[in-house]
Amino acid sequence: MPQKKKPIGVVAIGDVAAVFLKVIAAHISGYLNLDAEILPSVAHPHFALNENRFQYDCGVILKTIDSESFDGYEKVIGVLAVDLFVPIFTHVFGEARQGGKMALVSTYRLQNNLKGASVPDSLVYERTAKVALHELGHLFNLMHCDDDKCLMHFSGNLEELDETPLFFCRYCTAYFRDALQRQ
Repeated sequence: MPQKKKPIGVVAIGDVAAVFLKVIAAHISGYLNLDAEILPSVAHPHFALNENRFQYDCGVILKTIDSESFDGYEKVIGVLAVDLFVPIFTHVFGEARQGGKMALVSTYRLQNNLKGASVPDSLVYERTAKVALHELGHLFNLMHCDDDKCLMHFSGNLEELDETPLFFCRYCTAYFRDALQRQ
């Protein structure tokens, strides 16, 4: 009898509105047909604040959170409400180690338009889902896709993210299914 796959965990890191966790879990279940569970939150990542940038270092957070015990979960998406960066970019919406177990999604920059004004909640939730599914793709070893109509296409700003569809291209879909089979 085939063994049931472990669910994907969704965890708040610090103070994050519960609706973001629910949106991500629902999209993982609805779009990818994977079980997703919301986990108890973990502490705010004060240790990762870069005081020169007033942002939080993704690498430091991933390294620390990766050491947490999430044994019952295939992969884990950590959700934060702080501004994230990696050294080569001014900011990132999310981050994952290729083929790793843990990814990060930040809602910080997803709640405004290009000029800093608020946007409708529905757009914020859609952006959050896109970033989470994109990062989950990386956890399952999907690379950035050249097809700008694919969820795995790199989005460096809100305009690009908003133009990105909420689905993988046929090639990334096939690769994702193959990656799931190998798990």
